Amino acid sequence: MRLLTIILILFLTSNPVFGQDIAILKYGGGGDWYSNPTALPNLIKFCNTEVDTKIDSSPETVSPSSLDIFDYPFLHMTGHGNVFLNEEDVSNLRDYMLSGGFLHIDDNYGMDQYIRKEIVKIFPDIELKELPGNHPIFNYKYPFPDGLPKIHKHDNERPQAFGITFQGRLVLLYTYESDLGDGWENPEIHNDPEEVRLKALRMGANILTYAFEN
Repeated sequence: MRLLTIILILFLTSNPVFGQDIAILKYGGGGDWYSNPTALPNLIKFCNTEVDTKIDSSPETVSPSSLDIFDYPFLHMTGHGNVFLNEEDVSNLRDYMLSGGFLHIDDNYGMDQYIRKEIVKIFPDIELKELPGNHPIFNYKYPFPDGLPKIHKHDNERPQAFGITFQGRLVLLYTYESDLGDGWENPEIHNDPEEVRLKALRMGANILTYAFEN
């Protein structure tokens, strides 16, 4: 199995990941990885309509230890609670990101204390750093001059976007105290004003298109 993974990594490194499909990461630990079920379908519809992507309207679900993750240039991870990645999960996710994949983690409130420890397990030698407001991801399709928008208040802390960068490429994005996924959900679920939902969808479009094209 490990040899197959290495061969696949070598192939992907010399042949960039093609396509624009995305998948939801089903992780262990008991956290609700399945939260915000309408979020990604709504974001996909917005992106396909507004920024000309061609993403499958029904995102798949994949496990972090599965080689299936290499079929998707973009993985999305969210939830409220505990996250645990075993050694196989960690190794596979690291290989995935270093060979061209992109992981977006969106804290749905309550995930932060758990996910930071798991990110360190994946990248023990690369620091998770806050992205500056002038990072290209904040202006890729839509301008966000102040950086990550605030969608839900929760603890009233400022929204922050953190990243892992490898050889000049952003491979992991962790969005904290923003809760983009809630803004992507159907309007009746959180009763967000339309302008708030639009901010969330536009920021999501920036993230997706940046990941596909870099």
